[in-house]
Amino acid sequence: MIRTVRALPVLLLLPALAVACGTETAAGADPGELASRASALGIAPEHVYVTDASGYTLAQQSVGVFGDDGFSAVYVSQKEGKHLQLSVDRGSMTAESCPEQPVGDSSGGSTTCVRDGDFWFRSAGERREFAVPKEGFVIHLGGEGVPRDVLREAAENVHRPSAEELDALLPPAADRGEPVERGDLPSEGDGAPDNSVGEGG
Repeated sequence: MIRTVRALPVLLLLPALAVACGTETAAGADPGELASRASALGIAPEHVYVTDASGYTLAQQSVGVFGDDGFSAVYVSQKEGKHLQLSVDRGSMTAESCPEQPVGDSSGGSTTCVRDGDFWFRSAGERREFAVPKEGFVIHLGGEGVPRDVLREAAENVHRPSAEELDALLPPAADRGEPVERGDLPSEGDGAPDNSVGEGG
């Protein structure tokens, strides 16, 4: 089944988070703050992950909900013109269930699964990915035309965000701006716009 991603509004964009070595050793984000920001967007806090891959940087405008309460983000290589998607969703993956699950949004061809250490390397058509099974959910790192070694690097480096990474990934609520208040909406009634014309109008 094809999952949909609901990305954050363009007004919320922050500069892309540059990939840097050693981010996996940085202090983790405050659990309460992470939970607050993720839940406000309909994302289960335990599904929020980031990764590092050589030559790829986070496209912050791609961050959003995946499926019901999963998480998705895209990393871009400007040099290669490739996109690497990280997505997290509830479920499991075993030798029996792996071939039955689609690879990303690929709708053509059967799914091939090969065990690679703690991961599954999966392919269908032009789409390839590494799947990282966790307790109750699976992290997918895939894309079209992305080299297998880059996908594996991303799978090996997947981790919970640091405080700095969280700020770029899920901006604080105060930074998202307030909704624009329309002057033609009455305070009473059914909320329909007030299009009445005054005297002389």
